Amino acid sequence: MRALRQLLDRVGKPFHKGGKYERFFPLYEAADTFFYSPGDVTKTGAHVRDAMDLKRMMILVVIAVLPCVFMAFYNTGLQANLAIDPAKAGALEGWRHAVIRLLGVGYSADSFIANVVHGGLYFLPLYIVTMVVGLSLEVMFSVVRRIEVNEGFFVSGMLFPLILPPTTPLWQAALGVAFGVILVKEVFGGTGMNFMNPALAMRAFLFFAYPAAISGDKVWTAAPDGATVDGFSGATVLSKIRGIEGGYESAVGSWSNAFIGLEPGSMGETSALACLIGALILLFTGVGSWRLMLAMCLGTIAMATGLNAIGSSTNPWMNVPFWWHMVMGGWAFAMVFMVTDPVTAPHSDVGRWVYGLLIGALVVLIRVFNPAYPESVMLVILFMNVVAPTIDYFVVQANIRRRLARRG
Repeated sequence: MRALRQLLDRVGKPFHKGGKYERFFPLYEAADTFFYSPGDVTKTGAHVRDAMDLKRMMILVVIAVLPCVFMAFYNTGLQANLAIDPAKAGALEGWRHAVIRLLGVGYSADSFIANVVHGGLYFLPLYIVTMVVGLSLEVMFSVVRRIEVNEGFFVSGMLFPLILPPTTPLWQAALGVAFGVILVKEVFGGTGMNFMNPALAMRAFLFFAYPAAISGDKVWTAAPDGATVDGFSGATVLSKIRGIEGGYESAVGSWSNAFIGLEPGSMGETSALACLIGALILLFTGVGSWRLMLAMCLGTIAMATGLNAIGSSTNPWMNVPFWWHMVMGGWAFAMVFMVTDPVTAPHSDVGRWVYGLLIGALVVLIRVFNPAYPESVMLVILFMNVVAPTIDYFVVQANIRRRLARRG
């Protein structure tokens, strides 16, 4: 490590003040801080210190999301292999199928390797495009502003592909990333200044700009047209429930299957089990707010239970209990990785309770009464991102009034 330190110092000399490449110092500093702490640190006791810096926080979130990445590989490949007719598999064209034939893994849904490889061929290109476009834009803004490149995009860049359908065109993903980085994040000052969750804003851009590529029944299963098994449906559980005879259980199947996440959907958000593992990591390390997570759970429980008590013979969603809401769609993923975003959530404890309760209740309410778009988590969180400063404002004003009342 000492030799590496000396090598980095020698290579970085022209990038420091007075050096030939001084204007590119932020690039060098970004590479340097991947291995070491910044050279400029506090020397006196007048500063507040915390063991949790930005780099450590970002790395812990990346670690927590790895179970969802694994499910993105496995379940994406599983759903594709289940949909592909074995009799037509040999005639499939495209670079992904050429790689599968080269590796000889085949298309068997019973093969773990076949599922992981097939899913990886859809997730990895989206992830690579996201990171290349996003980091390039981050570096450009850092060079122009002469500030250090930070690790903030590594989390957004990991989350964005996980909340996309596997069939999302790469060029659309690139446009979504550019929109999120430039207009949601950098225009407002960069990491820590964004008023919306960047990953959700990227997805919302694609949803409104290219709805055919990110909604409907055909986008959730990565199986080529004409190669699917007859009668196969790639619809998500949320879109199947309304109008199904026999209630929601006829559409969903077993609760355990929905909990594990072996169903069509966005690549990394179908598995409540993977999200639960991530939640435990975030809670144990203190990165995620337990108040936000618990509040969203309580909001969901209260709203779902109230609607269950009313009941309906024409709307199956009215009868869906809260424990089903928690394993369907992107509810679990949103609770763990989106609601707990420390930048866009309220900063007061009371505000976090209000914020989480409203998100949980609104998600259920829209699922029940909006037949066109039952998966409402994305739009609800973005709406509450905008409302979060107002929640904090009223909490602070209430505290001021209480203190004034005590004094006078």
